[in-house]
Amino acid sequence: MASVALSFPPAAAKTPSYLSSSSSTFFSSSLSFTTSQSHSRNPVFASIKCDLGNGNPSIPIINERTLPKFLESARMEKSANRTNNNTRLKLFSGTANPALSQEIAWYMGLGLGKIKIKRFADGEIYVQLEESVRGCDVYLVQPTCTPTNENLMELLIMVDACRRASAKKVTAVIPYFGYARADRKTQGRESIAAKLVANLITEAGADRVLACDLHSGQSMGYFDIPVDHVYCQPVILDYLASKSIAAEDLVVVSPDVGGVARARAFAKKLSDAPLAIVDKRRSGHNVAEVMNLIGDVKGKVAVMVDDMIDTAGTIVKGAALLHQEGAREVYACCTHAVFSPPAIERLSGGLLQEVIVTNTLPVAEKNYFPQLTILSVANLLGETIWRVHDDSSVSSIFL
Repeated sequence: MASVALSFPPAAAKTPSYLSSSSSTFFSSSLSFTTSQSHSRNPVFASIKCDLGNGNPSIPIINERTLPKFLESARMEKSANRTNNNTRLKLFSGTANPALSQEIAWYMGLGLGKIKIKRFADGEIYVQLEESVRGCDVYLVQPTCTPTNENLMELLIMVDACRRASAKKVTAVIPYFGYARADRKTQGRESIAAKLVANLITEAGADRVLACDLHSGQSMGYFDIPVDHVYCQPVILDYLASKSIAAEDLVVVSPDVGGVARARAFAKKLSDAPLAIVDKRRSGHNVAEVMNLIGDVKGKVAVMVDDMIDTAGTIVKGAALLHQEGAREVYACCTHAVFSPPAIERLSGGLLQEVIVTNTLPVAEKNYFPQLTILSVANLLGETIWRVHDDSSVSSIFL
């Protein structure tokens, strides 16, 4: 029986290897949160800037303990009882993205719970919690990324294990919600897999779901339990604000008509930049054909915004059109770096000045390329978890 035993040290233990780099700082502001009369919070790195000159990515370390603007403006009232509540909050990680889970725990000043996850020879998954969760508020961090079905089933079994161990509440923290694109019927006799997955998570015993940048807002309605929708745009906006780009030179571009609302909200917070739209037609799944551009990008720095990059056909064809229409530079920003082949070949082709993503999904080193920048959402998720646990406002983070 093959096994993967996840037993993480407490946050006070030795710093993980990915937090001990001696690289120079690339991103100037930390995403840590400091408060008196509460738990200890620790800063984690905010971005990874890929540099393939020596064959290794550069991972900057952030030592400042100040909040970025999007969290500073929404600083919550100090909670004197958090220290007492720490023992009632348990954070566990699945095998899909343990690095992100460790970063979240590091920020929260907690240790990841001990859990044993094994896979039998026939592929069946075995989960055992190695510490008591009776009466606890349990948070399970597990994106349902590739291999999607494996990670989804693992999450369901983790939820079931917590429920049978008498956890008071079980929250599924899903940084990337697989099957989110199957949210409606576009042709006859199709399934709506997003609703099916929502039902599975609910029936498994989850009391709440915390998800990042769902493909469409209506997916929240598929759940019969509360859903906290975490928007990762503030992390990207905070990074773009640190770059020396004149406000009058910016234009935000939606890669398709369906993403106009997302791009408009992004543009409003990015110096109220003008908006452009790429009109495209799809001839099949994962196949995009760019038709024309609505808006003016001549001589401007175009920032394309989407929720995910899968095969990168939409982004790259859109970038080619923007250059054809006179854009000076093109940046691509997204939350979820799915990066299915041939995405890396397309993104590294030279059309994009920079590709900015977050670490909601793990990005393998083989998929690093010079234009790639990875921003951490660990502090944003950690702050959201604390607010849910304290019954405080989550939406005020994004105001």
